[in-house]
Amino acid sequence: MPDTSESSTTNTPGRKTPETGIDSSTGERTSANQTGLGLMYGLSAGHGIKHFGQGALLVMIPSIRATLGLGDVAIGGMSSAQSISSGIANIPAGILTDMFRKKIAWILLVSMLMVGTGYVIIGVSPVYWILLIGVVIVGFGTSLWHAPAFGTLAARYPERRGFAMAAHLTGAQVGNTTSPLVVGFLLAGTIGSWVVFSGLDWRWLALIISIPMFLTGLAVIAKFKTAGAESSGAVTLTEYFGSAKRLLTNPGILGMALLGALRGAIHNSFQVFLVIYMREELDYSDTFVGVHVSLITMAGIVSTPIMGNMSDRIGRRPVISFAMTSMTVLIFLFLQFDSGLPMTILIGVLGLFFFSVMPIINAAAMDMIDRGSEGSGTALMFSGGAVIGSLTPIAAGFINQANGFHGVIIFSGIIATIGAALSLVLPMKRKV
Repeated sequence: MPDTSESSTTNTPGRKTPETGIDSSTGERTSANQTGLGLMYGLSAGHGIKHFGQGALLVMIPSIRATLGLGDVAIGGMSSAQSISSGIANIPAGILTDMFRKKIAWILLVSMLMVGTGYVIIGVSPVYWILLIGVVIVGFGTSLWHAPAFGTLAARYPERRGFAMAAHLTGAQVGNTTSPLVVGFLLAGTIGSWVVFSGLDWRWLALIISIPMFLTGLAVIAKFKTAGAESSGAVTLTEYFGSAKRLLTNPGILGMALLGALRGAIHNSFQVFLVIYMREELDYSDTFVGVHVSLITMAGIVSTPIMGNMSDRIGRRPVISFAMTSMTVLIFLFLQFDSGLPMTILIGVLGLFFFSVMPIINAAAMDMIDRGSEGSGTALMFSGGAVIGSLTPIAAGFINQANGFHGVIIFSGIIATIGAALSLVLPMKRKV
């Protein structure tokens, strides 16, 4: 049976309902663009390209570190700067999304243009601080995508919200999977002994990566101007702040924001120093590091839509709790399996849950959000991750410096344990 949060929507005379594609006042069916899945798949593809850029930066870190002579804390500072800028971006993103719903495509265009511009700055940066500016712009641009895209999907597909969120993240996982493979190969210039060339410098690679970002922005504005068509009209500033106040005083939504933030903290802490560990301690090539990073998201391409669909059918809590608990156990297993084939297998299994749980957490929050406030709700979810995520990479940098990667594993595992416990008690909408 449908979730009560998704079946209680009322139709206003004259408003087109995206669930049925019927104008409730005239009985006429809306266009295919209004109700079809094209928008879902198109935004998912754009999300994948955006995440290709994010994944590229992760694999480039060892090369950047070697060129600029950066320490662990400076590397953590890059991740923190990106997280802080992402958090700041959520504020205007949420406001613009809910107040100018019919201009969603333009917000997405700005998002991709900023990501491309950030990579241009990274590519020409002579020193760390200029590099950091580029990282900040990339972080702002990538976060600017989330509120309009996730918010629009939540509003457009209320009866399939878990699946829509999962499909959007699946696009991200395709980007996160292919990016390390491609970027690792281009940096190293080798795939075993089959393909060998001199490899690309990370600066040139950053400039090349900016090109698909610019092109994606232009494609979005050309193809998806109907994004936001389900909106009944503009929202006044007074109405917006009224909805925002209800968001900030809803314990269920705040709980989901905290849970999403903890998952993001695990990601920011664990993945960055896993890359450093593989490159510097295990002496893996850039190509081999890229393969392992891609494994973290590869399995999620399959598991994410399955988990999203399950959460629509049986409820959010069982899926979220199982994923968070599994993630906790798997992270601690890295203390025992920290090299070779066992570690490779463990990374692949962790990929079933590492990112896949996030769209379910987002969907659980959207179940409790007023209709018309989806953009601000999404912004709140990602802001929580940015606040906690801005602190944990620096803390992980100090831990890695003092205790090595095993210390980072324990740190990440403790965060995962807290998240798993909270997933059992935080308020969520029940299936009826």
